[in-house]
Amino acid sequence: MASPNVSFDQVPGSIRTPGTYIEFNSRLALRNLPNNRQTVRLIGGRLASGSVAAGVPTQVFTDAQAADYFGAGSHLHLMARALLRANPYVDLTAIGVADNAGGVAATGTVTIAGTATSTGTLSVRVGAQQVDILVESGDAAAAVAADLKATLDARPDLPVTAGVVSAVVTLTAKNKGTPGNDISVAATLTGVAGITATIVAMASGATNPDVAATLTAIQSAGDEILVMPWTDSTNLTKLRDHLELVGNALEQRGAIGVVATHGTYGAAVALAAGINDERVLVPWLAGSASLPWETAAAVAAIAAFEEDPARPLNGLELVGLAVPPIASRPGRTEIENCLHNGVTPLKVNPGERVSIVRAVSTYTVNAQAVADPAWLDITTIRTLDYVRFAMRQRITARFPREKATARVLRDIRSEVIDVLLRLEELEIVENVRANLAGIIVELDSQEVGRVNIRIPTDVVNGLHVIAAVIDLIL
Repeated sequence: MASPNVSFDQVPGSIRTPGTYIEFNSRLALRNLPNNRQTVRLIGGRLASGSVAAGVPTQVFTDAQAADYFGAGSHLHLMARALLRANPYVDLTAIGVADNAGGVAATGTVTIAGTATSTGTLSVRVGAQQVDILVESGDAAAAVAADLKATLDARPDLPVTAGVVSAVVTLTAKNKGTPGNDISVAATLTGVAGITATIVAMASGATNPDVAATLTAIQSAGDEILVMPWTDSTNLTKLRDHLELVGNALEQRGAIGVVATHGTYGAAVALAAGINDERVLVPWLAGSASLPWETAAAVAAIAAFEEDPARPLNGLELVGLAVPPIASRPGRTEIENCLHNGVTPLKVNPGERVSIVRAVSTYTVNAQAVADPAWLDITTIRTLDYVRFAMRQRITARFPREKATARVLRDIRSEVIDVLLRLEELEIVENVRANLAGIIVELDSQEVGRVNIRIPTDVVNGLHVIAAVIDLIL
């Protein structure tokens, strides 16, 4: 009779034909922890000019590809551009969403008035992109407006189209819906007299598409980071529900979501409060000319770059984002309040570089509306997702066809401890030996053939605050 410690998948125990039969067993080959490569999926509006239809997941490697696949100046094009600027080595997949047929595109205007009495430049900024036109002495307002319209038309990567009537240039968001209201527009005249340029901000964008079908389509994809441009409560709720579904104990494909805002502090706090979820991140960059969905993509790119799930994102630079003016930059009190209210503040460091202050989740209170810091940092859920992945990989590799015996239960416990110790070596979890007594591996008291395991996991926390006292000695 074969030893209970030696089992075969291919060699039957009843064979009688003489010979030496050797099969291969790969179950013990896996000893190290799995890598934690992060994938990002952008979900956003496409344009009719895009070569890839809505709902088709597509890998993107370059800015030009994104423009071709989803339409130049679309949500997805500009999100992909921002993401690749911040991290050109990211594993990026994008999926386009068609505008709502009943949606309304945001509009704004640039009104030119007067006649130029000197030569100079008119600069118009749309988002973080700027166009410049030459204004010569004697140019009438209508001629300047026509030149501006032509110059805007020559920039297909802008998030707006331009139309002109007399001396009024009308800007229309390429994608319908509320995100168009967040496209900032500014005009500056340099060296020009006699002419004025008056801006009416982008507004009236309404009725976003429904992302439910898109989220359902990617439910089994297994992405680690999802980004979308829409921040209306309906779509945010669906994103939250999707993240909770794919991250639950049955699906086990944990992911985080990123949406951003450039509005007021109050608007940012209200946005986070409406989500209150440990898997959603809301970066805030007040007053930046960059588009909020570009900011969300840049933050996702940096989060994807950091494969150690327990390591904080504090201070990491977001390359490519427009620096907000000094008057719009939050002070220490606003930043501190953000971190208490589920908002991830971004700030400007020396050298005019935008960086993450601290990446916190939107979860601030439990179901009873009591303050709960359990899921404060986004690293907490990312760490537990990785611990679960490592445990699942090891256990499924070691015990694919075992019997529910006392020996197997001991072996399972041994493997759980080994994984925890290896995680401790990488400083992802800590105090493993102190918690060994809490590891329980037992047969279920009701369901035959089921083993229940309890794994106490003390995750490593990020180092965020160092406080010191300097004693004066005279």
